[in-house]
Amino acid sequence: MLSFTMMVRNSRTALTAAMVALLLIAPACQQAEQVEPDYNRPLPPGASALRLLLDQSQWPDLVAAYEAGDGELEAALDRSITWFERPSSKSFFPLGDVTHLRAKTSVYAFRELLREAGSASEFDQMLREQFHCYTSVGYDDRGSVLYTGYFTPIFEGSLTKTDVYRYPLYKRPPDLVTEELSGKPLGRDVDGEIVPWPPRAELEESGLLDGLELVYVADRFDAYIIHVNGSARIDLADGGSMYIGYAGKTDAEYQGIGAALLEEGVFTPERLSLPAIREYFTENPHLQQQYINRNESYVFFDEYDGANWPAGSIGVKVADKRSLATDKSVFPRAGVVVADTMIPTHDGSQRPFTQFMLDQDTGGAIRAAGRGDIYMGIGDGAETLAGRQFAEGRLYYFFLRHEYVLDWRERMSGQPEPAADDDYR
Repeated sequence: MLSFTMMVRNSRTALTAAMVALLLIAPACQQAEQVEPDYNRPLPPGASALRLLLDQSQWPDLVAAYEAGDGELEAALDRSITWFERPSSKSFFPLGDVTHLRAKTSVYAFRELLREAGSASEFDQMLREQFHCYTSVGYDDRGSVLYTGYFTPIFEGSLTKTDVYRYPLYKRPPDLVTEELSGKPLGRDVDGEIVPWPPRAELEESGLLDGLELVYVADRFDAYIIHVNGSARIDLADGGSMYIGYAGKTDAEYQGIGAALLEEGVFTPERLSLPAIREYFTENPHLQQQYINRNESYVFFDEYDGANWPAGSIGVKVADKRSLATDKSVFPRAGVVVADTMIPTHDGSQRPFTQFMLDQDTGGAIRAAGRGDIYMGIGDGAETLAGRQFAEGRLYYFFLRHEYVLDWRERMSGQPEPAADDDYR
């Protein structure tokens, strides 16, 4: 899934009080210079996104995270386990020192701890005994991670083009080429040669997508919002609902509308929101398509079973404030994490958020070790929270200690089995 918040706030000029940049110490006769964080800063070649925390005093507040647990946490764990049971999941490991066996048994073991612990303190003790905790190195190698939010919108639409519903969302083209393991878009297959896809404006005008129309919506900007978030529920004009989700994208880089509007002084960070952008384009309709076309990346969709929707990038249903999107080229899939940050409330304030989540999604705007995207849910209320989510924090991953990996391997197989070094390193 792609983040709406990154559409409206994917700019290093969009800073809040929680993200005050470091000041360079200057001579008294000079004004201090502000340094803006680069949350999309790539890792140095060969560097790991995770750092083992041997000092347990540096771990997050496990009691607070445990007490924030509910039935949806266990359901999210079950969905990650479902993914780990698919043979294809093995192709994404090892990543760093996290192997498939270690990642898989960690989720099983964590679920059992939740069921067995009689109190928050007992859970804290058992987790510290059986698990290692890793922290994201962040954008600055000191653990700083920017948390934004995303959501699933609801729009009206039609399976056929009408005078009202004129703007199509397209199915994945058969000539879209992606990297086999990561799903990273590589280009378009033209007579056996992989070439770049045309940019958004040219693609829509070229006729290359004719015949691939999946569903139509009433507004061009609605279609774009669905592109950015990667999924939507479409309430059909003739009755019923259609659930659509991400099925691939072109190889162009994502460019946020909000970043352009901020950089050009149309909005200040405090005024920027989805309703404000809608109002601006209503008042300046001649500018809407110009800004949309600046994002040359183009997203394709597929229809999903409503019971398993909305689905994240690993193909399992994502859950409100229990599913996290990260860069899957640097972070391992489907594992247990703690997000430690601030999140907005519906009354406009913010509250501390220290919560167990599952790393079950990714997005075109979610890149590098300094980024995380919290799934906020479905519909207007979730849209409000996603649009306000913009705060620094820390990100932690939990994996079993090596001796417990081997114990769980035996329990899951039903009999002792020797393990190769890379099964538990």
